[in-house]
Amino acid sequence: MPDPLTIASGVCAAGALVSSWQLHRRAVQAETEIAALQAELAAERYAASHDPLTGLPNRRAFHRLAAALLTRADGRPLIAAVLDLDDFKQINDRYGHAAGDQVLINVAQRLAAFAGDDPVARLGGDEFAGLLTAPEVERRWLEHATRRLHDVLAAPIRLHCASVRVTASVGLAPVSCPAQLSEALDRADAAMYRAKSIDSPRPRQLLDSARAGDR
Repeated sequence: MPDPLTIASGVCAAGALVSSWQLHRRAVQAETEIAALQAELAAERYAASHDPLTGLPNRRAFHRLAAALLTRADGRPLIAAVLDLDDFKQINDRYGHAAGDQVLINVAQRLAAFAGDDPVARLGGDEFAGLLTAPEVERRWLEHATRRLHDVLAAPIRLHCASVRVTASVGLAPVSCPAQLSEALDRADAAMYRAKSIDSPRPRQLLDSARAGDR
């Protein structure tokens, strides 16, 4: 006849194994749920700070990134840039909005490559912004940078039904501290619209050289 103590001991051991397995399964399940929640939160944070079409930072994220860069610059002037594609509506009208979206994605990729470590964002529609580091706020350097940007954008963009080229009008304004950023972007935006009114095949860029507070 089996020893009751031996049977009881075996039952306890089996119960301990089952409990240990259940605890392990619950721990793995909890880790999986936590990882899924963290991924969901990360996706929500990304969606809140990035343009859903191009993947560039949105307006709010751009202000945060630009303010951080200006803080690190420690008073050294940077260049706020606002860029708007010329005659973009014609692409939408002729080839459709899907083709227009592809153009915006391609332009965003080119602008990000051009800017390098400097922040660049899609403000909305076909308008983009950037904060550019420059050796100095000097017109010759700015004109050279604008020509380079023009060349970057001028390469053909291949669509499913055609190949298109885009040009852009650019407004620039110097800025040296985070408190000046919004006003500098407003001045760059105004300069961009003045540049858009220039009827010239050359890169259309205007520098608003007024500093914030200089009136």
